[in-house]
Amino acid sequence: MVDVGSKEPTRRIAVASGMIKMSKEAYEAVVSNRTKKGPVFQTAVIAAIMGTKKTPELIPMCHPLLLTGIDCDIEELPNLPGFKLYVTAKLSGKTGVEMEALTGVSIGLLTIYDMVKAIDKGMQILNIQLESKEGGKSGNYQRNG
Repeated sequence: MVDVGSKEPTRRIAVASGMIKMSKEAYEAVVSNRTKKGPVFQTAVIAAIMGTKKTPELIPMCHPLLLTGIDCDIEELPNLPGFKLYVTAKLSGKTGVEMEALTGVSIGLLTIYDMVKAIDKGMQILNIQLESKEGGKSGNYQRNG
């Protein structure tokens, strides 16, 4: 692990996103709340938040962090068809929260897959990426395009 002991705490925010592409039938089942495992959106949001919080248990070199906020939003993409999931992780600390936001997105999307796989095993999880970050020594980052 990197020693961050000498660094000064700063406000840090990271936003990550990812998509899941599925059949029209699966998409319609999710948006109409007709899946056998229950409410997909609510469960995926809870899973994304839990995944964000558990990042240092899953990624070996990540520091345990005292997160001050986690937000998760899901955008419907009927033309894909599928969904785009966003996670925003926030803290005041000595190291960034990019891995936490990326892990939250991954877990949220995997949860959607798990809840809908009975309808469509061919779903694809796509484009998990950092959208932006604020704070820290390396400064701010904003994905272009």
